[in-house]
Amino acid sequence: MAPPLVLVHGLWDHPAVFNRLRAYLAPADFEIFCPHLPHRLGDTPLIALAEQLEQQLQLRYGAEQPLNVLGFSMGGLVLRCWLQLLGGHQRTKRFVSIGSPHQGTITALPCPRWLLPGIADMKPGSPLLNSLNANLHCLDGVECHSFYCLLDAMVMPYWSAALAVGSVQRLPVWNHRQLISSAGALAPVAALLLLNGGDVGNNQEE
Repeated sequence: MAPPLVLVHGLWDHPAVFNRLRAYLAPADFEIFCPHLPHRLGDTPLIALAEQLEQQLQLRYGAEQPLNVLGFSMGGLVLRCWLQLLGGHQRTKRFVSIGSPHQGTITALPCPRWLLPGIADMKPGSPLLNSLNANLHCLDGVECHSFYCLLDAMVMPYWSAALAVGSVQRLPVWNHRQLISSAGALAPVAALLLLNGGDVGNNQEE
């Protein structure tokens, strides 16, 4: 059986943001878990959210259960903190990010760290992003995929949503919210997640 799929929401979001994606995944026979990670409008540092995620995963699955994970927007960076800083890569088969500012976003530049550290973590060249992007080797054993759209007004420039490892795919939608709500985005993402019943198996990229 394929590993459970963990869906991590972004800033100003709630697990309900994945309702449409979950409808596309209805044929799946794997479990889907959407933890709630309160971000307090950006007041919570991303590593703290990753620690909350780890606690919830430990309670639900223990320490050994393999997982597939997907993050939307800031949720992709929370997952990277969990994968790269908290050892999540050791149990993860597939990591998918949708509209996540892996290289930072200029929309975060006006936010001071003392006021909104979670948003400040997403500034281009932030200490957190520099640390994550300088240590990508732990993702070598994880099948990685990142998705983006050209006219994303939340992740700017758009190419910052491309993770430096794995596949990168442009989705035919017009804005950030459509990345998780439009059929043009959900259909190809769901097709990837449902491939081979959700089991990564031997399809991991070399």
